[in-house]
Amino acid sequence: MTSSPTQDLAELQEILRMKSVRFGTFTLASGQTSDVYVDCRPTTCDPRAMPLIGRLFRQKMEEKMWFPDAVGGLTLGADPIAFAIARESLDRPPVIDCFIVRKERKAHGMQKFVEGLEATEGRRVVVLDDVCTKGESTAIAIRNAKSVGMEILGAVCLIDREAGASELLRGEFGVELASIFKLSDFRK
Repeated sequence: MTSSPTQDLAELQEILRMKSVRFGTFTLASGQTSDVYVDCRPTTCDPRAMPLIGRLFRQKMEEKMWFPDAVGGLTLGADPIAFAIARESLDRPPVIDCFIVRKERKAHGMQKFVEGLEATEGRRVVVLDDVCTKGESTAIAIRNAKSVGMEILGAVCLIDREAGASELLRGEFGVELASIFKLSDFRK
């Protein structure tokens, strides 16, 4: 059975509402108080959501005219998204590889920042994240990917909290941030 992008979007939003977006009073890692808490991992690790995520991220990249060799981002939030995109690309070529970005260079072995790809130099990539707030995690991923010679086409997150991530990435790297959803989509 083939689904439309509109159906995929509605189904993924419903899974996010049930598993990942909570309203109330929460203290965030920054110490700030928020009326909404977003943890996308219960959704991105759900087998029902994985094909939806793969197709919707792929569609978003195509809309932006970003045709990457590989996708990935800072471990842990980006990992299941990258895996979903890579898996879905087998059903609709071209195949897109995936990679994992470490926050800090591995202290032993090959001492890599980026795992999953043999060669990184000149690879055209899109950096991923699950939730973008101020953009610090995505910025670390971009910085570390660039340090191993990757060419950043853009960045895509599952939910943009609309709290400055887009402005940070554009200002610091000249990188556009696209998203599948905005936090405001869940306040309706």
